[in-house]
Amino acid sequence: MADDEQATAISALIDAVVGPTAVGDALEGLGLEGVAATDLAERAHRARAEHTRLRRREHELSALFSSARELAELRDTDAVLARLVQRAHEMMGGDVTYLSEFDAATRELRVRETAGTVSAEFQHLRVPPGRGLASVVVETRTPQSVTRYAEYEQERHDQGIDDAVAAEGLVSMLGVPMLSGDDVLGVLFVANREAYAFAPEEIALLSALADHASVVLQTAQTLRELRESEDETRQALERLTGHIAERDRANTVHQELVQAVLAGGGFSPVAETLASALGRTVAIVDAREQVLAAAGLPLAPGMLQIADAVRGAISESRRSGHCVPITDPGGIRAVAALTAGSQDFGAVLLGDGEFELGAVDFRTIERAAQVGALLALQQEAIAGADHRVQSELVADLLDDVPERRADVERRARRIGVAIDELDALLLFAVPGEHRTAAARAIGPFLDDRALVGEYRGFVVAAYSSVRSPVDAEQFRARVAHAIQRPVLAVIPPAAPGTLPAAFIVAMRTARLLAALEIDDLATSTDDYLPYSAVLDTDASTLSGFLRDTIGAVRTYDADRGTDLLGTLRAFVRNNASPTRTARALNFHTNTILQRLERLDRVLGDDWRDDERLFRIGIAVRLDDLRERLLRPTTPS
Repeated sequence: MADDEQATAISALIDAVVGPTAVGDALEGLGLEGVAATDLAERAHRARAEHTRLRRREHELSALFSSARELAELRDTDAVLARLVQRAHEMMGGDVTYLSEFDAATRELRVRETAGTVSAEFQHLRVPPGRGLASVVVETRTPQSVTRYAEYEQERHDQGIDDAVAAEGLVSMLGVPMLSGDDVLGVLFVANREAYAFAPEEIALLSALADHASVVLQTAQTLRELRESEDETRQALERLTGHIAERDRANTVHQELVQAVLAGGGFSPVAETLASALGRTVAIVDAREQVLAAAGLPLAPGMLQIADAVRGAISESRRSGHCVPITDPGGIRAVAALTAGSQDFGAVLLGDGEFELGAVDFRTIERAAQVGALLALQQEAIAGADHRVQSELVADLLDDVPERRADVERRARRIGVAIDELDALLLFAVPGEHRTAAARAIGPFLDDRALVGEYRGFVVAAYSSVRSPVDAEQFRARVAHAIQRPVLAVIPPAAPGTLPAAFIVAMRTARLLAALEIDDLATSTDDYLPYSAVLDTDASTLSGFLRDTIGAVRTYDADRGTDLLGTLRAFVRNNASPTRTARALNFHTNTILQRLERLDRVLGDDWRDDERLFRIGIAVRLDDLRERLLRPTTPS
C-alpha cells in the first residue's frame, strides 16, 4: 500500500473510531510498528487536522454563500441583519454577537441587532463618541479585540457601557468595522463571557460577515435614498401639476376679468369670475363694508359682519398691496384691498373652498382686486362727470338768468330732466370735503328726473314734490350715515317757479342755524323766517352780538347761581311789563321789580331804552332758540 493511500485509510479509520488510543489501535490492526508506525501516525494526525480545517472552511463558505443569496433577495433590512448576526453567532461560537450602527451626525453607535444577550439594557445600548472598544474600531477603521475588557484603556471606559457589559458578564470582545469606501457604517462584535484571544482566522471570518452587513446597510441606505428621491419627485410633480392648474385658473380669470371690464358689468362679473375659478364664496365690499357684489352663495357670516381681525388683514393688504390669508371664525380665508394710490374703495373677501389657495391664486386675487379698483375709479370718474354736469345745471337754474333759460332747459332735457316740473328744493349744509359724497348719497333716493349738485357752498336737490315726496329728516339721516358727519337739512315750502327765492330763504336759515352752532338738524324755513329775514351772518359775528348784549347777565347768573336771564326773557316776552312778567313767572310784582333793579346794575340804567331793549329782545330770543335746538329731547 502506498504511503498516501495508507494515510488516507488511517484517517478514515480515525474518523470512525473514538478514543485516545484510536491511532495506535488502528496501526496495530494494520500490523505496523516502529519508525514506520510513528511516521504514519504523525501524517494521519496532520491529515485529520487538515480535513477538519477544510470542513470548517467549507461550512464557513457555505454560510457566506447563504448570506450572499439573502443579500441578493434583500426585502426586509431588519430581518436580513438579524439573520446575519445569528449566523455570525453560530459560526464564531461566541457567547454574544451584536451589530452597532454608526450615526455620522452624532458619532454615536447604537446597538441594532443582537444574538445571545440576556439583558434588555444591552439591547438598547448607545456608545458615546470616543468611548468603548467600538469607538476605537470606528476611529482606526480596523478590527480591534480585547482579552479582558475590564483591563482595557481607562480613558475609553464609560459608565453606561461598563454597566451594560457587566450585566451580560462579558469579558473578551472582537469588533470589526463595516465600511463603505471611507465611510464607517457600523461595527460587528462577537464577545465571550470568559477571557479569550481571538485567532486571525476568526478575525478574517468576522470581517467577511461584516462586509456582508455593510452591503446590507449600504443597500438599505440606497433604497431609503431612492424612496426619498421618489417621494421628492412625486411631491415635485404634484407641485408642478398644482402650479400648472393655478396658472390655468389665473389665465382663465384674467381673460374673463378683461371681458368684464370691457363689457362694463360692474363688480358682479368680477365676483362671479373669482368664485367660479377658485371654487369658493366671494364678496366685494366698499369702504363702508357694505356688500357691492357677491357670488358662490350663501355668503359666509363674516362677510356680512366683518370682524376686527378681518379689518386688520384688509389694512395689511392696503399697506402691502398683496392678498393676505386669514383664518377667521366667520368663514373668511383671504382678503385683498381695493386701492388706487391713497384712495380706498373696499376689499375682496374670499371664503372656504374646494382646495387650498396657492401662490398663483393669491396673485390672481390681487389682479382681481386691481380690476375692482379700476372699476371703482371708472365709476368715480363717471359719477364725478355727472356731478359736475348736475352742479352746473343747479347753479344756472338758481342763478335765474333769463337769457340763459333756454340753454339750461336744453341741457337738462339732454339728461332727461324737465326744468318746469322742478318745484321743490332741499338744502344740505355739509363740510366742503364731503359735499361730493353727500350728493352721491342723495341721488339714489330721488327719481332720475331730479337734479342734485353743489351751489354756493351747499348741496342742493331740486325735485318734483309730486313725483318724489321727501322726508327731510330721513334724507338727513341717510346723508349723515353716508359721510359719517353731522348734516344740517333745510326745506323751504314748495312752489312752482320760485326755486331761486326758495334757495335764498333756505340758505339764510342754514347760515342762521350754523351761527347758532346747530349742525345736525332737519327743519323747515318757516320756523326761522323772523330771524333769517333780519340776520344773515356767521357764527363769530352772532356769538359776539349775543355776548355783547346779554353776556353780562349770563356771567352774573353763573357767578351767583341766580336766574336773571330767565327774568329778562319773561320781561321781553311780556312787552316789558313788570306786572305781566310777575304773573308769567308766578312771583310778586315787588320781586320782579327787585330783579329788574339788579338788571339795571348788570346791564346799565339805559337798557330799557327803545334801541337797547330792541337789541336785547332779539338777543334773548336767539339765545332761547339756540338752547331749545340744542336740547336732546327737542324734536326736529
